[in-house]
Amino acid sequence: MGKTKLTVRVPQDLLDNFRQYAQENKTTMTNLVKAYLRRIPPQDSLADAPITRRLSGTLSKKVSIDDYKEHLSEKYGN
Repeated sequence: MGKTKLTVRVPQDLLDNFRQYAQENKTTMTNLVKAYLRRIPPQDSLADAPITRRLSGTLSKKVSIDDYKEHLSEKYGN
């Protein structure tokens, strides 16, 4: 994955506090920004949705659409 330079305008007092925080925690401002941005969920993907994550892997990989249709037929008598 490539890297891109980002310009952000913030008040000087926030920048000073940010710089001091990074220094006191022995990290870089870049690493702090990256860590924060990674916490933002992808906007175009449902793969990380809580329900999807919780249900992921509950069905056997051998289950097919036909198996599901058969299940519905047995359950509702179609």
